[in-house]
Amino acid sequence: MNVSSLTEFVFREFSSSRTVHLFLLALVSPLYATVLVGNLLIMMTVWSDPKLFQCPMYLFLANLSLLDMALGSVAAPKLLIDLLNSGRTISYGGCMAQILSFHLSGAAEMLLLTVMAYDRYMAICHPLRYTTIMNRQRCLSLLILCWAGGLIHAVFQTVVTAQLPLCGPNVLDTFFCDITQLKKLACSDIYVSEILFIFSDNVIILPCFLTLLISYATILATLCGRFGKGGRKGLSTCGSHLTVVFLFYGPIVFVYTNPSSNSQVDKMASVFYMVVTPALNPLIYTLRNKEVKGAMGRLKSKCKHFLLLQLE
Repeated sequence: MNVSSLTEFVFREFSSSRTVHLFLLALVSPLYATVLVGNLLIMMTVWSDPKLFQCPMYLFLANLSLLDMALGSVAAPKLLIDLLNSGRTISYGGCMAQILSFHLSGAAEMLLLTVMAYDRYMAICHPLRYTTIMNRQRCLSLLILCWAGGLIHAVFQTVVTAQLPLCGPNVLDTFFCDITQLKKLACSDIYVSEILFIFSDNVIILPCFLTLLISYATILATLCGRFGKGGRKGLSTCGSHLTVVFLFYGPIVFVYTNPSSNSQVDKMASVFYMVVTPALNPLIYTLRNKEVKGAMGRLKSKCKHFLLLQLE
C-alpha cells in the first residue's frame, strides 16, 4: 500500500544561472553519447568475435558494458531534458522507476565486478584449473546470479521506499530520485525502514567488498613473484579491473560516507558516478587490451566488407 501523499517531486536546480545549465548540458551530452556508443561497441565486438565470446573475461566485459549503459541511462536522459527545457519535476511512478533501475544496474554491476575479480583470481592463481572451473555453464550461472541478485535488491529497496510516509515538501536536492533524499521528506518515524535499507545494502556491499579485497590482494601477491611476460600481462589486466573498481566505488563512498560534504559536491559526485564512470570504462578496457583492439579492427573490416557488398 502506498502511504505517500505526494504525486510528484521537484529536483532542485544546480544553479539559477542559465549559463551553468548550458555548460552542464554541453558536458553531459557527449558523456552520455560516449556511454551508449562506447559500451555498445564493446558488446558488438565481443559478441561478433568467437574467440572473445568464448573467453569468460570478455563475456563478463560485455555484460559490464550492458550494465554501464543501463546505469548511465537511469538519470542522464531526464537530466538532459531538464537542463534543456528548465523542467525539474518527476512523477511518483517515474521516481520509483528510477530507484528500481538504479539499484538493479548498480547492484548487478557490483556483483559482476566481484565475479570478474574471482575470474582473474582463478586465471592467475590457479591457471591449470581455470578452464575446468570457469567453464561455460558456470560463467552463465554466475551472470544469472548477478542479474538475479541485482533484481532482488532493487525490488526490495523500491518496495521499502514506497512505504515511506512522504507528505512534503516535495523538493529533492538532487537531479534523480535518490533514497537518501527521499528519506528526508518523511513526516514520521522511519526507524524500521532505515534498518531494512541498511540490511539490504550490507547484504550486497560487504560480501562484494571483502571478496574484491581478498581476490586482488592474493592476485597482487602472486604477481609480485612473476617478472616475465605473463606476469606483466596479468598485472596490466588487473590494473584495468582495479581502475574500474576504484571509479565505481570511489564516488559511492564519497557521497554516502562524507557527512560534511555539501549538496552541490554530492551532485557532481553523483554525475561522475552515473555518467562519467560508465563512459570511462570502455576506454579503460580498449586502450589497454590488445585482444579487444584487434577484435574491433576485425569488426571494422567486416562492416566495410558488408557495406561494399551492399553498394555493389
